[in-house]
Amino acid sequence: MAVGTNGKRISRADLEAAFSQVIGETEATAQARLPQVAVIAGAAVMVVLTLTYLAGRRRGRRRSAVVEIRRV
Repeated sequence: MAVGTNGKRISRADLEAAFSQVIGETEATAQARLPQVAVIAGAAVMVVLTLTYLAGRRRGRRRSAVVEIRRV
């Protein structure tokens, strides 16, 4: 993206101002989306834990031994 300077030199202060503006906008966007991302990540973790629990229960039922006790 070309930017016209009207013949004047770009100073360090100009660059710092432009970078701080861009970084400030990025930080504001990140702070605004943080709660939404946290909710989505929490829901994903809960789904994975639930599926792991259910798969473990099924495997446990399938591999459990049946023991018969008889009195003699």
